[in-house]
Amino acid sequence: MTILATSGWDDYEFLDSGEGYRLERFGKYLISKPDPQAIWQRRLSREEWELADATYEKGGWVRRTEVPESWRLTYGNISFNARLTPFKHTGVFPEQHLHWDFITQKIIQSQKDVAILNLFGYTGMASIVAAAAGARVTHVDASKPAIAWARENQKASGLEEKPIRWILEDALKFVEREVRRGNKYDGIIMDPPIYGHGPTGEIWDFPKSFPELMNACSQVLSERPLFVITNAYAISSSALMLENVMRDSLKSGNIEVGELALKEKSGERLLSTGIFARWVV
Repeated sequence: MTILATSGWDDYEFLDSGEGYRLERFGKYLISKPDPQAIWQRRLSREEWELADATYEKGGWVRRTEVPESWRLTYGNISFNARLTPFKHTGVFPEQHLHWDFITQKIIQSQKDVAILNLFGYTGMASIVAAAAGARVTHVDASKPAIAWARENQKASGLEEKPIRWILEDALKFVEREVRRGNKYDGIIMDPPIYGHGPTGEIWDFPKSFPELMNACSQVLSERPLFVITNAYAISSSALMLENVMRDSLKSGNIEVGELALKEKSGERLLSTGIFARWVV
């Protein structure tokens, strides 16, 4: 089991956690939001926590300063817009930058024309990273507003001319159609939820749908694939579950599994944010 832990970067810091909350800096704004795992004591003082520009409390965000509707963040050579969403997050998942680095490295090292499929792509960070590294990307999500946000991030990064196909579709239905079409991909990224709906009412139920999706994905991999990355959030299962399901469909290759985590600036504590599995040949 591997723990992929990040200490952040110039535009992001994980400052503290405890008493059911976490305190983070996104750009110049301090954000405090609930995290049910953080049942330990806080390290920073009450006064330091009260400097938060916005705190998510029961019913929504409470702004203490003029936090704009969206603001620009940068990671390496890409830029993207953060927002305070009704879902308690900002549309940016900082722990994912360790996957972004992995994706970039694999695409550049391949020295070939690379096709990437990003399922449940949301605000498009992995898609933009892959495109910036030189890949042709197909981005699939069931939410029209999420795709619009992802396209904004593409523009913010100055990558409008990069080949990204934006597909408003149910992920499983799309991949099954790609199997019939005979289309192939060198890398697949997915962030499936525990439960959700497609744009025309399709039901996504992780325990039933994830094995079906993995089987379909195995059929659209190219002859010389680079990777398959799966992340899972808010799922009461070990990363070993991801490994076992992936192994059913991906008979060869190596699978690395573990947890994604944030490392506090004020100490060495880690906060787990989700589980992951990465398959490579």
